[in-house]
Amino acid sequence: MKRLLPLFLLALTTVPAFAQTNVDLGGVSADPDAPVEVTADSLTVDRESGSAIFSGNVMIGQGDLRIAAAEVQVSYDETTGDVARLIASGGVTLVTAEEQAEAQNADYDLTSSELTLTGEVLLTQGQSALSAERMVVNLDTGAAQMDGRVRTVFRQDGQ
Repeated sequence: MKRLLPLFLLALTTVPAFAQTNVDLGGVSADPDAPVEVTADSLTVDRESGSAIFSGNVMIGQGDLRIAAAEVQVSYDETTGDVARLIASGGVTLVTAEEQAEAQNADYDLTSSELTLTGEVLLTQGQSALSAERMVVNLDTGAAQMDGRVRTVFRQDGQ
């Protein structure tokens, strides 16, 4: 809870017309070297564009990071053939050991370790919650930026 106090004080001083805050998301991380596992109801592969589209009950796992969505487009690195980017849509849920986030869309760039959630973003950390229209997380450092009408709810122990 101590790490949330500076965030709470920052949120209190934020101007509502330009609601923006930085969030330390220590639990949101991914191992870029871990294999990416994807399961879905169907798969369409487009060799020409170097992409694949997983549809229906899509579940993605990489280390402790889990992403669920209605549809996920996977782009591959042209040089290595490795997964380079995952673009999820149709309602996205992201879960780690310490946080859970929901949004309409997510863009996970594995090469830069950057995760961008957009559309009605809701992040919960224990009893606390943050919402915004957009959240960008650096999965290497756990640092994040939320903007677009940020709203916070912090619950103290015992309340």
